Amino acid sequence: MEIEHKYLINELPENLDKYKKKEIEQGYLNRSPVLRIRKSNDKYIFTYKMKKEIKEEGAPIVNEEIEAPLTKDAYLHLKTKVDGNIIVKTRYIIPYTYNDKTYKIELDVFHGKLEGLYFAEVEFESVEDADSFVKPSWFGKEVSSDRRYRNGFLTEQENLDFLN
Repeated sequence: MEIEHKYLINELPENLDKYKKKEIEQGYLNRSPVLRIRKSNDKYIFTYKMKKEIKEEGAPIVNEEIEAPLTKDAYLHLKTKVDGNIIVKTRYIIPYTYNDKTYKIELDVFHGKLEGLYFAEVEFESVEDADSFVKPSWFGKEVSSDRRYRNGFLTEQENLDFLN
């Protein structure tokens, strides 16, 4: 089970180079259920996600998720079959402590056709934990329920005009 909130970013944190990062390339073979392939640094992953409906604005995203490793050859073969564009982004892993609990912020900085788009996701152990989370000051608007910020939707975009 995956429980997360997604936020736009007001400003990028300073010294991003001090955090761990992953260079990610991903594409979608299907949207419902989600069938995704991803290259993360030198790892290749196939993901199945079944999304649960978000019932209200500001509610966390809750997904059933299964991941399985792929070989490089399998990834390259499936990459030729994806719908839409391949997403290319750098993901920074940033620890954030609030109320004596440390959360992992995954800050995505997009490249290529989505250059200039930034958002962050935070995963939680429970819906209650997600509901009580207080975001850091550099976070902007919470967009968990806005489909425009779902990676599957982003693969269909040629630029950032969809944000206007």
